[in-house]
Amino acid sequence: MTPPDDLIWMKRALQLAAMAEGCTSPNPMVGAVVVNDGMIIGEGYHLKAGTPHAEVHASNAVKDRTLLPGSTIYVSLEPCSHHGRTPPCADLIISSGIRRVVIGTTDTNPEVAGRGTARLREAGAEVITGVMEEECRHLNRRFFTWHEKKRPYVILKWARSADGFIDLLRKPGDAIEPNWITGHAERVLVHRWRAAEDAILAGGGTVRADNPSLTTRYWSGKNPLRVIISRTASLDPSSAVFDEAAETLLFTCNEQAAFRGAKTIILKGGGNYIQEVLTTLHSMGIQSLFVEGGAFIIRSFLEAGLWDEARRFTGVARFGTGVPDPFTEFTPEKTVNFDKSILEFAYHF
Repeated sequence: MTPPDDLIWMKRALQLAAMAEGCTSPNPMVGAVVVNDGMIIGEGYHLKAGTPHAEVHASNAVKDRTLLPGSTIYVSLEPCSHHGRTPPCADLIISSGIRRVVIGTTDTNPEVAGRGTARLREAGAEVITGVMEEECRHLNRRFFTWHEKKRPYVILKWARSADGFIDLLRKPGDAIEPNWITGHAERVLVHRWRAAEDAILAGGGTVRADNPSLTTRYWSGKNPLRVIISRTASLDPSSAVFDEAAETLLFTCNEQAAFRGAKTIILKGGGNYIQEVLTTLHSMGIQSLFVEGGAFIIRSFLEAGLWDEARRFTGVARFGTGVPDPFTEFTPEKTVNFDKSILEFAYHF
């Protein structure tokens, strides 16, 4: 059984790691805490790829270095053991004199994959692994999915009316804008979510009907890479997704397609185009994909089984008729209430 104190300090390491959400890709989020005699004497987290890792920040925060040999360092992810843009953190811990290391979960990146733990033990350190492992893996589910499944972590998001429709039926000449189901608070939250992911995807139908910007206008974070799937590429060149506010990729079967403000990638035209898109994004280092497509796109991910998380808003308005919710077998695992909607989460691990 894990000692209660180890759980307390690992929970703090996780809290620290989560503070960098959306900032560390392609690196994982990592937090580290140095504890001596029941007191935190140093802590830190990884801020951004290419900058010092969590263990460096935590170690450097310790003012009295003579306390290190009698201290424990808690790290949410196995310390690295290879030279990348920064030196190996396992070597840093060894040289600091820390003799006890508590690790949340193993790093399945092939460049680490147990080597950090082995190096620490070979140097004589006591190493404990698997403390709050499920929580540590969940925090870095994007990172682990990219390495283990060879594709981005896929989050599906949509909103539906109280009677189960995600949109009204559109007729030629109808306004090109969203039929809002949620309130302003939910929209701010969605923009925060966008800032946390590497890429955001919508289908051509959504671009034509709603003219979305797919940016973080209501949040201070970065804009994700915009990914548009339109097999015909029958899109208005003045659509907001081509405004160059963010990098944009267009996946299409139309070899003549060319839009200013977007890079075009030609699909092979086979049935499993979702896998083709994900494989391409994986090769680009994209670890997470936020899907805000319409019913057809969401259903395509569901039917392919290529999704990891679903976030569904259900509003209070009733449409009477319209485009049905594409996920009829949605089983919520967590619910959050807003004034104008209910947010539900489902997972597919």
